[in-house]
Amino acid sequence: MTDQPWPWPAGAATGIGSLPGTDIAEAQRVVLGELPALPHLPELPARGPGADLIGRTGGLLVELPVELYAARWRIALRPGRDLRRARDLMERDLDQLAEQAEGYTGPVKIQAAGPFTLAASLELPIGGRLLRDPGAVRDLAGSLAEGLRLHVEAVARRLPGASVLLQLDEPSLPVVLAGRVPTESGFGAHRPVGSEVARDLLRTVIEAAGVPTVVHCCAPDVPLELIRTAGAVAVALDLGLITDLDPLGEALDAGLGLFAGAAPTQPPSAGRAPTSAEVADRVRVLWDRLGFPRRQLAEQVVVTPACGLANATPGYARAVLAACRDAGRRLHEE
Repeated sequence: MTDQPWPWPAGAATGIGSLPGTDIAEAQRVVLGELPALPHLPELPARGPGADLIGRTGGLLVELPVELYAARWRIALRPGRDLRRARDLMERDLDQLAEQAEGYTGPVKIQAAGPFTLAASLELPIGGRLLRDPGAVRDLAGSLAEGLRLHVEAVARRLPGASVLLQLDEPSLPVVLAGRVPTESGFGAHRPVGSEVARDLLRTVIEAAGVPTVVHCCAPDVPLELIRTAGAVAVALDLGLITDLDPLGEALDAGLGLFAGAAPTQPPSAGRAPTSAEVADRVRVLWDRLGFPRRQLAEQVVVTPACGLANATPGYARAVLAACRDAGRRLHEE
């Protein structure tokens, strides 16, 4: 295990990103109250187009305007109303963060879609996913890299005492690498993106952002070694989707941090949120199975929900964040 100062405090917990509702002021209050060690900028997709992951990240792109067409985001010929809405929502969110977190001096996490999830979701002006054009994918990665650099600067200006942590959401990365993204007809699939190409483009985005970056992938078959060698400081996973411990153990041993998705995003049949003891136990059991010393756990691992909480009730979402926070403290105190 390499010695590495983690860009979060020991025993930290955070959210993945999305929360229910449409009130950004209330969402920010909940996050700052329940996750004081590592708060994040909440995403509220219930506000509609431009607040969703793809539209929100599309608003950050440089010289690649986006628009809605037939309920899908695509590259536009010129900036328009949809792009203005996405950018206005982000500005409002950053202003609210600055107001409520004034004087905050710890780490704060922001989220955006990664280049391959964007490429698998955005459409070209002539139709078809951007993923089908390797040159367009490279241009998209460059545009995203510059956009995220500017976004990180905008957050840092508003919270000058804080340190920014970036999360790239890449749920589509495994299917992009495997060539399993369907074409428009549904009868075929787009060609797989090679691992070296994917690593290089992901590294381009991470290096341009200039801050520690976590790659979040709530899917099976997460390419852990690719993510680590692209320069990510950590990977965010749903613990329920891990089937093979060996690759995870190797990545953690090589110095990758883990954002452990240990609390369900929807209540189980019992209808209650998990307790902090249950969440902590789930993380602890995994760590012990991996064979690492307990003293490392609270430093290398951040406790999170399994994924976003946009579809949860406000009460359940708040209870899950509190359970993750207290689980992180439990693990730190052991």
